[in-house]
Amino acid sequence: MVTRDPLVDSYGRVHRDLRISVTDRCSLRCTYCMPEDGVPWLPRATMLTTEEVVRLADVAVSMGIEEVRLTGGEPLLRRDLVDVVAGLAALDPAPEISMTTNAIGLAKNAAALREAGLTRVNVSLDTLRRDVFIALAKRDRLADTLAGVHAAAAAGLVPVKINTVLMRGVNDADEDVVALLTFALEHGYELRFIEQMPLDAQHGWDRSQMISGAEILAKLRTGYDLTAQPDEARGSAPAELFDVRPVGAAPASEPLGTVGAIASVTMPFCGSCDRVRLTADGMIRNCLFAAGETDLRTPLREGASDDELATLLRASITAKLPGHGINQPDFLQPPRPMSAIGG
Repeated sequence: MVTRDPLVDSYGRVHRDLRISVTDRCSLRCTYCMPEDGVPWLPRATMLTTEEVVRLADVAVSMGIEEVRLTGGEPLLRRDLVDVVAGLAALDPAPEISMTTNAIGLAKNAAALREAGLTRVNVSLDTLRRDVFIALAKRDRLADTLAGVHAAAAAGLVPVKINTVLMRGVNDADEDVVALLTFALEHGYELRFIEQMPLDAQHGWDRSQMISGAEILAKLRTGYDLTAQPDEARGSAPAELFDVRPVGAAPASEPLGTVGAIASVTMPFCGSCDRVRLTADGMIRNCLFAAGETDLRTPLREGASDDELATLLRASITAKLPGHGINQPDFLQPPRPMSAIGG
């Protein structure tokens, strides 16, 4: 493998994490992502093939990428997902390969994905109540999601991480938030609460309705004692981690586990961001909220060399801004919704 200089932006951030969206299609209609009747899908002819995904990942790995996270849409809707994972696992050096999923269908595919080289999963799960799940996702699939979560753990796709977005007046009752943490602790899953971000297709995000990281922690503390872990242990990870103990337990006692808060809006962590995104149609995005993209699909299909693709990738990272700008008065939500960007 040809080794190229690492992906360092003009602020000194070294990029080691590549998020690859393998599809924009999804089996749910979560209200914070898209309307119930869906959104126009990307034309299939524009979607990267397995070979194209693997080649672009190979170029990125040659520039220091160490982890590849497969995202969507819902990655499990891609029929050749196992082939994508196997192709990535065959790279030299092989990156760590993880996946963000709603876990619907994972019960059938967890073992094959693990065998192909997938190492772990992040599962989107916003409630344990069937009625609330239907209200949020517009689909009656809670049982399928839970089956997928448990199948992932059984297949060795660990640690299983649970991602939860709270919506005011929908799934934010204190007892329901605490119940999610209890569920995660009992099964050895790692729960992360994420502030709702302005990435919905409807462009209906309202900061005043967003449940902040501080509110999330206050809700969790109605059922457990939380102690923040040292900042130095966080590194470039987006989640601030807290040790969880029973209410009234001695601070020195063994914690039951951890819980995380990803406060992307109220406490941005852009200064340590090491992530870059490749969309399902072959566009590089240097930030989740970037206004622009760099097209890799067109030059790839027109015969560009790996060095030429690497040059385009480096130029995109060089142009990365210091932060996402959500808290600036001139912030504009990106035209692509989350389902078309990849998380």
